[in-house]
Amino acid sequence: MSTVYLELAERIAREAGEMLLAKRPARPEVLATKSSPTDVVTALDRAAEELIRTRIKEARPDDAILGEEGGATGDGRVRWIVDPIDGTVNFLYGLPEWSVSIAVEVDGEVVAGVVDVVPRGEVFTAAKGEGAWLAGERLRCNTGVPLDQALIATGFGYDPGRRAVQAEVLAHVVPRVRDIRRGGSAASDLCAVAAGRVDGYYERGPQYWDYAAGGLVAAESGARVGGMHGKPYNPGLTLCAAPGLFEALHDLLAPLDPERDA
Repeated sequence: MSTVYLELAERIAREAGEMLLAKRPARPEVLATKSSPTDVVTALDRAAEELIRTRIKEARPDDAILGEEGGATGDGRVRWIVDPIDGTVNFLYGLPEWSVSIAVEVDGEVVAGVVDVVPRGEVFTAAKGEGAWLAGERLRCNTGVPLDQALIATGFGYDPGRRAVQAEVLAHVVPRVRDIRRGGSAASDLCAVAAGRVDGYYERGPQYWDYAAGGLVAAESGARVGGMHGKPYNPGLTLCAAPGLFEALHDLLAPLDPERDA
């Protein structure tokens, strides 16, 4: 059944991505801000989520939906987790690292996930127990990478106090790893781990719709995805890397208390 959900999610994500590419103006309209003046919502965020919700309801009218822009609707045992544009600031500025992210839960477990990195024409998919895939190629995360040779992706929040703490944490991490990459889309970063483009990822602040689909893609590539101190991945901190590197990165971060805010 997971593959049935995946096929529908992929079809919807591709349609939303095509609409966004076709309709994106030179400078998209900012409709509102959320957590800070720099945390923006564009007209196309809302249009894309409305399209996705419409297609889900046409195919599966009894399912629940949790979307970044429209919140939670319905109460079915199957729930769709939707981020219409993960990386909205990149979308706003015309940078290529933004994605449409759709995951499907059954009884609270994510069983299918699609991350369509639209500007790059790359659609990452995963179904529980069926592996992670890109363009017909099964993905495997990098393994056996020591911490000091690891390329690590991360991101930053919008609240100034949180950003100050994240910069402090980063200052301790940079000397201990190969280098840092900051793409601007949590979903895409998790898929980058799956594809071996980076070795690990950590970030404080991503919401469930940011990491639900990408987290499954990473996990199905062989990566470990979790939070601090044995917790599942969560907005407090999401951490992802192959076993071995995951623990080393966790132990580097733990004394820095990366879940705190200023």
